[in-house]
Amino acid sequence: MDNSPPFPELARNIMCGRITQHRKATAYLTEMGWDASALGEQAGRRSPSWNVPPSSSPWLMHRLADGREHMDLVHWGYRPSWAAEKGLPLAINARIEKAASGAFFRPHWKSGRAIVPADGWYEWTGEKGHKQPWYIRLRSDQPMFLAALTSYRPGKEPDENTGFVIVTAAAEGGMVDVHDRRPVVFSPEDAALWMDNELPPEQAEYLARSTALPPDAFEWYKVTRDVNRVGNDGVHLIEPA
Repeated sequence: MDNSPPFPELARNIMCGRITQHRKATAYLTEMGWDASALGEQAGRRSPSWNVPPSSSPWLMHRLADGREHMDLVHWGYRPSWAAEKGLPLAINARIEKAASGAFFRPHWKSGRAIVPADGWYEWTGEKGHKQPWYIRLRSDQPMFLAALTSYRPGKEPDENTGFVIVTAAAEGGMVDVHDRRPVVFSPEDAALWMDNELPPEQAEYLARSTALPPDAFEWYKVTRDVNRVGNDGVHLIEPA
């Protein structure tokens, strides 16, 4: 009997289940080379955070149909209506190995490529009840740009199926010791290309596979278990334990 899931891109090997966006929104815009006018009204009112979980609404960067740049608040998590009817789980990540061709994400690979600006993400190791959180960031401690797919469309009223997922790839090098998956992280230049509406889906897949920043661009270290509680926030969460 084939016990594989009906939609392999949803295999629940969850990673990158918590991120930080502790800089001001304008810092990410500046790093990307965008003007402050790209900041949506609601997005401009959101405060930075050191503990951003799924089902919240972090900053998301994308290009409008006319090519203009925009940053909005978008729900982290996605499930199309047909998947909800089948009882499939809400997704927070999309595995690059299947996302470009799988039914769940394929439409958004073509016209819903976006970027989650972040400063780092958390992973956990160890047994249940004794898990140790780790914080992963760029060695330069610069903002990072995570590949995402979204069903959000500016000008269209969001509904219960509106949201985004972070695109993940297999971890490499020493990063495997923390988790066997990692988000696809771009340089600002490649992030801009990923969001280009004129970039064909197959070229976007090549971009994600070939230009994601390598493990040696990152550093990771243990942090306080206070991050385990979603309601906790503050700079102490990313200080070495």
